[in-house]
Amino acid sequence: MGNDIMDLGHMLQPTIMATHTFLNAPALDVLLVPGGIGNRVLADNKDTSVEDFVRLRYGQLDYLLSVCTGSMSLAKAGVLDGRRATTNKGAWAEVIPNGNNVTWVPTARWVVDGNIWTSSGVSAGMDMAYAFLSHLYGKGNEKLAKTMNGIEYAPHTDPHWDPFSVVHKVPGADKNADLSDCVKPVGY
Repeated sequence: MGNDIMDLGHMLQPTIMATHTFLNAPALDVLLVPGGIGNRVLADNKDTSVEDFVRLRYGQLDYLLSVCTGSMSLAKAGVLDGRRATTNKGAWAEVIPNGNNVTWVPTARWVVDGNIWTSSGVSAGMDMAYAFLSHLYGKGNEKLAKTMNGIEYAPHTDPHWDPFSVVHKVPGADKNADLSDCVKPVGY
């Protein structure tokens, strides 16, 4: 279960070196599980260390978050059973068969179910992170506002705004949603 540190240097620049493994990680309040191509690499290698770690640690966490296809790891770990969640719409068909009794929400930028927060793609993950930090520290928090303005990022604050469910033709997507007040996806 995660004894070896996998070299993903070919995918990440600059290099990131872990200070702990799944076996010796300290106690955590919040765990954020990313998605992306790493999920496919782990699956191809039959490596369940992420799911095993999530399953082991979930009961000790205050919050569990996932971005993009990270929700697949949460589903495989069983922590989404009986819950609502979302994922990257471009990988929808690959992700939703995972887990038992998960209510996959097709039109959602992010979904909150109890202490589990799941987001669609990477930019939706940034929006979810802003919503999560606003939840923790309060809307209008001066440091959070300064950070967002410092990086010149204007987050979408409506978790139901999700044109990408239409772009990727996700079954059940709200094709009648009014997107007139939102920046639209490229080509729409």
